[in-house]
Amino acid sequence: METKAAVAALAALAQETRLAIFRFLVQAGPSGRSVGEIADEVKSAPATLSFHLKEMVHAGLIEPRQHGRFIFYSANYGQMNDLLKFLTENCCAKDGVACLPMAKGRLASAVSAKSKRRASRH
Repeated sequence: METKAAVAALAALAQETRLAIFRFLVQAGPSGRSVGEIADEVKSAPATLSFHLKEMVHAGLIEPRQHGRFIFYSANYGQMNDLLKFLTENCCAKDGVACLPMAKGRLASAVSAKSKRRASRH
């Protein structure tokens, strides 16, 4: 991921309603949720919700899908994973600890083990 794309994604998420929408859509899975369901979840007026959804689509974080007369939005998991990879690609490099953000608990245990070794030397 290019720095410019990461900045756009982070800027889109740096707002309370948009972050709530994104988290809701991540939890929803690939099928996504309708605009009405999203509005109910975040308690947003239609014009405001439309603005937030447009910002997130522009950042590549969510994708719209027309189904009949309804529009469904889903999280763009590829973009989300690219952002996480961008943020963590040099994770703990100075300490010589390898961390894999996609492996649950791996970062915490690797950093914890390194901290314990460092503490035992002092």
